Amino acid sequence: MQSLMTLFEWQALLLGLIVGSFANVCIYRLPRHESLVWPGSRCPACGAPISALDNIPVLSWLFLRGRCRRCRAPISIRYPIVEAANGVLWLGLATSLGATPRAMVLMLFSTSALVLGLIDLEHQLLLDVITLPGTLVGLCASFLPDSPLSPVGSFLAAAGGFVALTSLNAIYKAVRGRDGFGGGDPKMVAMIGAFLGWQGTILTVLLASLAGTLVGVVLILARGKTAQHKLPLGTFLAGGAIAVLFVGDAIALWYRGFLRG
Repeated sequence: MQSLMTLFEWQALLLGLIVGSFANVCIYRLPRHESLVWPGSRCPACGAPISALDNIPVLSWLFLRGRCRRCRAPISIRYPIVEAANGVLWLGLATSLGATPRAMVLMLFSTSALVLGLIDLEHQLLLDVITLPGTLVGLCASFLPDSPLSPVGSFLAAAGGFVALTSLNAIYKAVRGRDGFGGGDPKMVAMIGAFLGWQGTILTVLLASLAGTLVGVVLILARGKTAQHKLPLGTFLAGGAIAVLFVGDAIALWYRGFLRG
């Protein structure tokens, strides 16, 4: 009887959970300009070191019932959710692409998008320490033999995305007298372009804009927010990019069929 999952898929899931734990460290420490290496994992409430037994992705949080072993302070449910989400993302890419260099590169991209999206949601920051190296990795990945993008295509998508959003922001500022979005958003779009190409970038921005508009309308109706209330574009870009990884081809195929009538 054939196994439901291949060895590579099991490896991707388990490693994805572990990397998801590190992603939590990045989400918490990078906006605070703290080292990712030292000190080791500690309880944010009492500062007690977290042992290896209490640092097993998802399982430790469940076993401890979401509380610190030492002080019993609550541990945010975000931690197991990020770990599980990253594990599922890596498993999904392993399943859809197999044990290929492209799959491994996109696993790193999906984790980067997840980290950027959650940092932007909490701090309204898109950090250069992720977007700039991420863009470089995406450009280098275009040289892989199984890459659907050429190096020129990857570069043009990255540069075009950056220039397009920077220009839109400049026009918005000239008309409205203020920035339409933060300076990190064009850099994140450049990173997306390097990995996904111009078609994937356009689709990502479209999905992010639609999601942002829907959330904005809900906030206006439910919480009395105004149209001036800023939403974290990076969070929606991250969600859009991850969606494109898995259903981008299906959306593009549907759209072409729709245009043909």
